[in-house]
Amino acid sequence: MTEILAVAVITVLAVIAPGADFAMVVRNSYLHGRRTGVLAALGVAAGVLVHVTYTMLGVGLLIASSTFLFTVIKLIGAAYLVYIGVRTFRTRGEVTVDLENKTDLTPFAALRTGFLTNVLNPKTTLFVVSTFAQVVSPGTPLLQQAGYGLFMSLAHLLWFGVVAVFFSHDRMRTLMLRGQKVLNKVIGSVLAGLGVSLAFAPSH
Repeated sequence: MTEILAVAVITVLAVIAPGADFAMVVRNSYLHGRRTGVLAALGVAAGVLVHVTYTMLGVGLLIASSTFLFTVIKLIGAAYLVYIGVRTFRTRGEVTVDLENKTDLTPFAALRTGFLTNVLNPKTTLFVVSTFAQVVSPGTPLLQQAGYGLFMSLAHLLWFGVVAVFFSHDRMRTLMLRGQKVLNKVIGSVLAGLGVSLAFAPSH
């Protein structure tokens, strides 16, 4: 599996898997409408770039300083992919969304909720770090790594933009949640499989 394909598959599956970002965008879209939901999605995408920036710096230092330590991080990252795969597969029902205590949100507040939800989410940290640890090698150009990060951010923006559109309409909301249950099984299986295969793949 090439670096680009690995990044694409892991990112898309991890983004679609339900979590804190999903619940937050759903809530904002349902209570405040499409524009607020899309702004929250934009905030999430901006938060991903923060994770990508410090991850690129950290992974680069690991590669330069200790091959052994980098290998350990890579194996931990693979184990994390298996873990979230199993957790996603076993998820029952829908993501819990707090629809109480409605308060008005300005455009900036909507953007901020998305940004902070993502930046402060340790699961996103683990996702970005584990993905980079699996696919980045000493020969991967910095510009290409930046491209991976931009792709991760864009994938978040596009997916949560779709979520915002769906959950700002009552009829579409039911369809989206019904489809999410099926996706959980597929996403969980593939992520766990990727984690196992990447753990046993030859080192760069």
